[in-house]
Amino acid sequence: MQTYYTQMEAAKKGVVTPEMKLVAEKEHLSVEALRERVARGTVAIPCNRLHKSISAEGIGEGLRTKINVNLGISGDCKDYTLEMQKVDMALRFGAEAIMDLSNYGKTNTFRQALVEKSPAMIGTVPMYDAIGYLEKDLRDITASDFLRVVRAHAEEGVDFMTIHAGINRRAVEALKRDKRRMNIVSRGGSLLFAWMEMTGNENPFYEHYDELLDLLREYDVTISLGDALRPGCLDDSTDGGQIAELVELGALTERAWAKDVQVLVEGPGHMAMNEIQANMKLQKRLCHNAPFYVLGPIVTDIAPGYDHITSAIGGAIAAASGADFLCYVTPAEHLRLPDLSDVKEGVIASRIAAHAADIAKGIPHATDVDNAMADARRKLDWEAMFACALDPEKARAYYESVPPTEKHTCSMCGKMCAVRTTNRILNGECVEFEPKT
Repeated sequence: MQTYYTQMEAAKKGVVTPEMKLVAEKEHLSVEALRERVARGTVAIPCNRLHKSISAEGIGEGLRTKINVNLGISGDCKDYTLEMQKVDMALRFGAEAIMDLSNYGKTNTFRQALVEKSPAMIGTVPMYDAIGYLEKDLRDITASDFLRVVRAHAEEGVDFMTIHAGINRRAVEALKRDKRRMNIVSRGGSLLFAWMEMTGNENPFYEHYDELLDLLREYDVTISLGDALRPGCLDDSTDGGQIAELVELGALTERAWAKDVQVLVEGPGHMAMNEIQANMKLQKRLCHNAPFYVLGPIVTDIAPGYDHITSAIGGAIAAASGADFLCYVTPAEHLRLPDLSDVKEGVIASRIAAHAADIAKGIPHATDVDNAMADARRKLDWEAMFACALDPEKARAYYESVPPTEKHTCSMCGKMCAVRTTNRILNGECVEFEPKT
């Protein structure tokens, strides 16, 4: 006998869960309005029933844009202690989700520790873990093997999983017809494509999708439908392969909702700024307004070392145009595994993009902190300004690095500070400067 409702099943039955109450409070939204959106699938609350330390967050229609941080070890960088320090950094600067993308060896110990300590949502890509977990060559892995890895992640308490179920034979045919400059740049997507080509079989996650959904429903794991055919350069954006897969993802979204499994849909990728808004609208239309999770989009291909900036530009446009969830990009993107400094820069850049988009979308109370900052600046109250800043320590360090001679100003303007001048005049005081010598 079933004793546990998924968030979506509860919402459809009119049941308000503790997670819904918490999210509604965080979002300044009525519980009933939130419940109705969860029931329709336009909001997801990824929350594995075994993740006890989580502080639930909602992703989707009318909610604040959320940020995800990718981390995890690789064959060249196997320092779990450093990865946990990155977790602490991500949580400190307000990331709502952390994805463990470890792809080397036995990763379950780190993942279990991550789930145990993290109030943020935890995501994974089981495909990355399959080869190390199963200790088999890619060609020899079976469909049931892939599902076994998904179950292992669900049992560890993972809240959402990227599953590349849309790269089926039809989507691959579209990819091959429409020649690309960069081909497939999704790691999980490329592995599935290789498996399909080597074995001659259909994508196991597509072929056995109903079995996969039953497994995810058991633990209330949200499926994040991965975009295996996302564009990896500007020249490949909005091509036949990308759109063919998106059509498949729309159909898979409805099948998941029918089984009360919550859905996120993943999106591009590299894309020129003038294409972003249309892509956001197209995704929402084809995927029935499911929450949209985007990597970037990265708006130019020539800025390695600065891709946190190219991504933040694209992310702000995407979120203002309907995207709900931004995957951070660090300065190390395309170059190496990010270090602690890269993680911080990536989180801050994504938070700027998300916050700017929330203001544009009119999210309730989005401008409260901006108004508080403006009030502090008007008063020349530096401590209050630092308190409002996304990175108070950096703001303070910059201010104090060149101390002003005039109290309540900064070293750029000094006594010629516009705010100081205006305040004095409005207070009936004179504005005087020291005579030139």
